[in-house]
Amino acid sequence: MSLEDSAVRELAALSGRAVPLLREWVRKCPRLGVARALLMLATGGGLSDEVLREELVVAYRDAQAADARSASLVYGIFLYTHRQFRLTADHLVAHFARWPGDEVASLLLDAFHACGDAGYRAHGDELVERQYALAGADSWPWTGRLAWTRAEQGRAEDAFELAGHTLARFPRAGLAAHARAHAEQELGAGPASTAFLDGWLAVDPQAVQFKHLNWHAALQSLACGDFADARRRADEVLGRADVGMRSATNWRLLLAGQEPAGRCDLDHVRGLLAGTGGMAEVFHTFNLALALAVESATDDLEALACRAAGDERPDYSKVLAPVVRALAHVTAGRSRAAVDLLTRLGGQVERIGGVRVEREIVQDTLSRALIDTGEHARAATLLHERVTTRRHHTYEDLLLTPSATPAR
Repeated sequence: MSLEDSAVRELAALSGRAVPLLREWVRKCPRLGVARALLMLATGGGLSDEVLREELVVAYRDAQAADARSASLVYGIFLYTHRQFRLTADHLVAHFARWPGDEVASLLLDAFHACGDAGYRAHGDELVERQYALAGADSWPWTGRLAWTRAEQGRAEDAFELAGHTLARFPRAGLAAHARAHAEQELGAGPASTAFLDGWLAVDPQAVQFKHLNWHAALQSLACGDFADARRRADEVLGRADVGMRSATNWRLLLAGQEPAGRCDLDHVRGLLAGTGGMAEVFHTFNLALALAVESATDDLEALACRAAGDERPDYSKVLAPVVRALAHVTAGRSRAAVDLLTRLGGQVERIGGVRVEREIVQDTLSRALIDTGEHARAATLLHERVTTRRHHTYEDLLLTPSATPAR
């Protein structure tokens, strides 16, 4: 297999070997625009906007000198890495119309969901289905992509089957492994899921998803009541920079009446909120709010809710603000007020971003608040599907059990 093929395959697999291969590819072919752009796609998150732009301008110039497909790919990567997700999605529609089944371009398809628009999300799902049909089931990148799409649609059985087919063809397919983790969350696979994830990660401890898949394993440990393992993963794998995943684990532990793992530094969280990126993306801000909730920082949550309410972006003012205010109410023991806010939101919670399993924590919070106000029937109805479809649901059972609230 050529260096180019190996680098692209490892990048598509979300492998820890991708970046070294991409660097070697760029070193050997410094005027190959696609190689440079793919390296930026893999590493751009650690670069300044200025450096990223300079590198991609060079990559685009070289790609234009090569061929039209290369230029189109690099332009798409430029838009995606600069978080121009709607423009990326629009560009991909045109790109796939001209180059159907392009596996490299499939790396950018998360742009459709990142738009935060239901219409774009549906259009992206349809695009994946068409490209998969064109490429065929032998294309593990497209089969894995469809598995991920089905998982996010809540079609857990289909996602699990597609992920299995992908992993049978290429065991290191990272997106398929992630899709399987999401499907098994919906199914409540428990220890079977953690065993798969631990075995898969042991082969490549540098995998891009190492921390995130450990977080999924922590959720499965929560599902079957192995709280010590959930805390262990949060403490041993998730570090200072992983505020969102650590806080999402700890808030779930608290909602279930369990001791949390090691906490986040509250001043660090405050600093992140005050920084330029603190309010850049609604889901990121929501995760920082969870960190405040874990620390029972009610005043900070109230201040953040006021800040979000005054934001001109509707997702912040109409969705994030009431969610954050509800968290403040829960930490202060005002469960009835939290119930009222979260109930009124209904399906609008989807606008807070993230994926299904990440947004599920809002439903968890509402369930706990309902129990704390004595409305067991409403809470049971809210969690009925989860309890009846998941093989392991100790966590949900505890959400429906009166216990000490997260207010401390």
